[in-house]
Amino acid sequence: MTTDPFGTERLRASVLAAWRDSPTRFTEDTNAEYDLRVGGYRDRLFVELVQNAADAAALAGEPGTLRVSLKNGELRAANTGAALDAPGVASLASLRASAKDERAVGRFGVGFAAVLAVTAAPRIVSRTGGVAFSAARTREEAARAGDVPVLRLPWPVGEDEPPVPDGFDTEVRLPLDTGADALLDALAAEAADLLLALPWLARIEVGESVWTRATAGDVVELRGPDGTVRRWLTHAGWALRVDEDGRPEPLDTDVLHAPTPTDERLSLPARLMLSIPLEPSRRRVLPGTGARAALGAAAGDYLGLAGKVGAGHRAALVPRAGFPLSEVDGELRELVTRRLADEPWLPSSRGEVPGSAARVLTVDSPELVRLVAEFVPRLLDAPLCGHAAATALAPAGVAPIGAADVVEALTGADKPPSWWHGLYDVLKPLLESHAIAAEDLGAIPVPLADGRTLPGPRGTLLFGELLSEVDSIGLRVVHPEAVHPLLERLGAKRAEAPDLLDAPELRDAVERSAEDALSGLDTRPLASVVIRLLGMAPGAAGEWLSALALPCSHGWRRAGELVLPSSPLLAVFDGEVFEEDGPLAVLDADFADGCPVDVLTALGVLDTFAVVADDDPAAPDHDLPDEESWWDSRAKPPSRLYALRDLDLVADNAWPAALSLIEGRPETHRALHEPGGHTGWWLARYALLDGHPPVEWRLPEASAELGGLYDEVPDLGLSPALLAAVGVKARLGVADLDDAADLLERLGDPARTVPAGLLLSAHAALVDADLDLTELDAPDTVRVLDGSVADADAVTVLDAPWLLAVRSPATLAAAAEPHVRAARLAEILDLPLASESQPAVSGDGEYAPWAELPAVRIAAGLLGVALPDGGVLVHDELLAGGRGVRWWHDGRLHAEDSPEGLARAFAWAADRWDDRFALAALIEDAEPATWLG
Repeated sequence: MTTDPFGTERLRASVLAAWRDSPTRFTEDTNAEYDLRVGGYRDRLFVELVQNAADAAALAGEPGTLRVSLKNGELRAANTGAALDAPGVASLASLRASAKDERAVGRFGVGFAAVLAVTAAPRIVSRTGGVAFSAARTREEAARAGDVPVLRLPWPVGEDEPPVPDGFDTEVRLPLDTGADALLDALAAEAADLLLALPWLARIEVGESVWTRATAGDVVELRGPDGTVRRWLTHAGWALRVDEDGRPEPLDTDVLHAPTPTDERLSLPARLMLSIPLEPSRRRVLPGTGARAALGAAAGDYLGLAGKVGAGHRAALVPRAGFPLSEVDGELRELVTRRLADEPWLPSSRGEVPGSAARVLTVDSPELVRLVAEFVPRLLDAPLCGHAAATALAPAGVAPIGAADVVEALTGADKPPSWWHGLYDVLKPLLESHAIAAEDLGAIPVPLADGRTLPGPRGTLLFGELLSEVDSIGLRVVHPEAVHPLLERLGAKRAEAPDLLDAPELRDAVERSAEDALSGLDTRPLASVVIRLLGMAPGAAGEWLSALALPCSHGWRRAGELVLPSSPLLAVFDGEVFEEDGPLAVLDADFADGCPVDVLTALGVLDTFAVVADDDPAAPDHDLPDEESWWDSRAKPPSRLYALRDLDLVADNAWPAALSLIEGRPETHRALHEPGGHTGWWLARYALLDGHPPVEWRLPEASAELGGLYDEVPDLGLSPALLAAVGVKARLGVADLDDAADLLERLGDPARTVPAGLLLSAHAALVDADLDLTELDAPDTVRVLDGSVADADAVTVLDAPWLLAVRSPATLAAAAEPHVRAARLAEILDLPLASESQPAVSGDGEYAPWAELPAVRIAAGLLGVALPDGGVLVHDELLAGGRGVRWWHDGRLHAEDSPEGLARAFAWAADRWDDRFALAALIEDAEPATWLG
């Protein structure tokens, strides 16, 4: 090896002479190198080292290897391929020129400035010689301080420079200014992408990690240090990541590679490695016609890449909808999308079609695609179907079509019934998985046994054993070879008993049967068919079947207007009910004998009281007796209705038997005991027990609580539970205005003897009722405290207990706890309060705080009553209106100086009125023994 094989001395002399001749040239070179180091080539150390290795391999014509390692504090990058030569050294020292030929990416050009990010003294050693650069030597040679252009002055390496490692041709050696381990990790992260971009490299080693590149046809396989293989399908500068089966693994975001990474962000599914004009930094595309032409050509090549992808996976090639990530991305996406929309590339049954002409099935069913492709022009082949495919293909102009569109396309299709059965086989699991909706298939063609094809299965019937008996009704039957469970899901009905009973044609015939019978038509065959069907399916009866015309003693009547000849209703209904113009008639006995009773009752023929049920009643429109009055009596509308019909048809003298009948059947028993229900409400008011409604009677065991106000119900052979259920009173209560009016009337009846306790409870019940009793007329006579009945004009309502000492009980009305309920009772009875005309107290008395009354204090302590604030005016003799009283309240408390007077005043002050008698005893004898004994 010569001392200076590359003529570096001449290069240095030329540069130094330029610096001396033009002082500004030194500054320009310094600034230029600084711009390269911190600008365009920042963070591109590994990119430049790999590019140089790829260039060397290309020049040598053999796939190359690059090894990056750390040794003696240096980062060393050894590569195979063409060795360093004099033009290459001159290019390194020029800052502005490259010695590359048409095969080289950038062999030792301006990009080598990237090494200055980690070192100030790079060296390149090759089997042909080596050169070194040094910031320190440049400062010394140029007699300058501070920043200098490191790469302008090359020196030959020293004679002690180690040779290139065995098996390699060139090695870049960089004494490091930064951390070594982190640097190797950063370099390793870029290895795989650079191997893909630079086809002349077959192997990259970073420390102990190795990446290799191999090709298999159009697929590049990159194997990483952990053995993982990453595959890329390539075509004319495009690379699409694929799995081992060739399925695309599209990218979300990437950058344009030219062919190494730039800063132009892209959002296409594939990577683009494109020869395109770049700015000097090689980070950004240089705008202009050259760039537009390159991007246009790349868009055309993209279709070639799409053509190499399996037909069923081509949707992955369409750029996802979204905002472009850069100007280049926006332009490229538009060019690619336009090509995908305008040029054939998507597979259909009639060859490849452009995106704008294609249609994709939004249902994920390849089988359905294959079945209907001949009826849907330009429908994409399976497996290009489903919501995901439709969404992915939309940017390319592909029109989605759903199941409803397919059904429309099948209208008029001439196919044998077995073909339709196969179609139903495909559609059924799609419906069950909710991939399609039943509405989408509402018009699916259905072949009939008579050769017709109907648009939709609703109203069609599947063959059954009873079909011939009802054929005259006009039922539509599906061809046996096309019968399928899907048709049932979509509204077709099997011709079994329950389904035939639900057929619209049968329903229409039943609903007009009464008119037909009156017009002279023979409706017995229809009645016979319906009765036999119900016999086979007793649970299939509908309310509309009650319209079926059946024979009776007066000709023909609807089933719901008939009563069985054996029904107990005949014994409890009024005889006028069954007259010719009456609401009911009796079923013909001969006809009834030939029919099962349960079938007749399922038709609506009455054997007991009919039940009316409504789980969501909206209005009182169920044709129940006095239904509106019941509805209005409730605080809020009922949430459900379960009641008995025809209660108003019972004879007046037949109510005990009628009530026993209602109690004895489960369905009618439930209606009777429905909480707040119509049946119990109506019976309480309108049923008659010994000539009076149940609400006017009381149970025998309620004598102690209600005796005097209500008379005991006669013994009619009915149980107490049944009597209570129909409204016979077991306890005092006011449920509604009718109850309140009745109670006031009974209280004001002088013929009744009302116990004192019941009087107070009755008035309390009126006050406590959650009703607006002011709607009632005030009574003319009122029950007063002495038990008598007085004219209302002579009565006041007791609202203060001290007034009992100066008022006659014959002039006072009261409820339990009068001081709490008096105002409300006065409002109900339209009477004044007794306190409105209260007499005055004579004398002032002597004020005594409660705490200073020893007997009171001891009594309160024994009862656990806290002493209230204030005290009482104690009188030796307490007079109110000239009459002696024991206590009084006129805004101040007064008490006679006696145990009774003090006890009442204290109980009132302490809000312990119920303890007044205990307090009086303890004040009289203020000892614990009095309380305990």
